[in-house]
Amino acid sequence: MTFSDLPTLNALLNFISAVFLSTGFYFIRKRKENIHKRFMISAAFTSALFLISYTVYHYKVGSVPYTRYDWTRPLYYSILIPHVILAGIMAPFIILVLYYALSKKFSRHRNLALWVWPAWIYVSVSGILIYLMLYRI
Repeated sequence: MTFSDLPTLNALLNFISAVFLSTGFYFIRKRKENIHKRFMISAAFTSALFLISYTVYHYKVGSVPYTRYDWTRPLYYSILIPHVILAGIMAPFIILVLYYALSKKFSRHRNLALWVWPAWIYVSVSGILIYLMLYRI
């Protein structure tokens, strides 16, 4: 594996995280708390691996510009800007929502998760779209 493979790994980790997040959401709706817990911890772990890989890649490569100047450019930035903002502020909230769950403060966990989960799933899915637009389309 080389540094040029890391964007693909990052997209894969984002995809896996989105699957874990969606599956965890499904199981909490079915009131299967233990299964939900496993999937959400897996999503957090996968997201942490993504963050490490992403940081290593961009430390080595720097910023990657969007090179197209067609109708996709405004679309790209309309996805990228909220992605960057949310990704930049998510980590402490993810840690806090996990802390509330693991310390059995379920009311606080639920109230915060109602805000954190949609942002987290957006960051994961939009990360995949950004990858596709930068490297594949």
